[in-house]
Amino acid sequence: MSATGAGTRRPGGRTARTRAAVLDALRSELAETDYEQITVERIAQRAGVAKTTVYRRWASVDRLVAELLSELAEALIPLPDTGTLDGDLLALAHGILAFHNDPTLRHVLEILVSAAVHDRELRDDLTAFFTTRTAHVAELAVRAIERGEIPADTDPVEVIRIMAAPVYYRMFITGEPIDAGVAARGAAIAAEAARAGLLTRGPDLEGVKSAGSL
Repeated sequence: MSATGAGTRRPGGRTARTRAAVLDALRSELAETDYEQITVERIAQRAGVAKTTVYRRWASVDRLVAELLSELAEALIPLPDTGTLDGDLLALAHGILAFHNDPTLRHVLEILVSAAVHDRELRDDLTAFFTTRTAHVAELAVRAIERGEIPADTDPVEVIRIMAAPVYYRMFITGEPIDAGVAARGAAIAAEAARAGLLTRGPDLEGVKSAGSL
């Protein structure tokens, strides 16, 4: 599996049609078939292309899944620009909610996260996928710094981590439902923590205590 970065240039023409057919076939397979039974051959047959075409571009099912996740993440979780940190975080949280409430995507993520416990390479690739996406959307916190909404030494990536934490906690730890209220709460907590100076780069424990968090 290999993560595809945000903003990756997409092919055009016949190559684009082939790519779309293969990714559509993969999504159908994921919805109907156990992950362990999905093969490049099955995907190629369903897409109506030669298996050599699929192998030449992606090499494995894991790499196909990585590209599908990246494409859907870009579509469902765009970088918002509402003009305020609160508005951007809320819009982003709703995008993350939509992404993870997609039955197929949620199923795939649960399978991959579970498999990654015993597969170091897969774990590293999942980390790369989430790191790439987080760094991309953290631009909204950079803009908030430039507008003077939050301290200049705020860690933009940490703002996104705090905002998304309630969603991932429920998805992978407790199994509780994830709704708009959960998303909004995470966005509000992240915004308030950033404004209070709790998400600066490398704060020491005394600094956090003095801000009233402990």
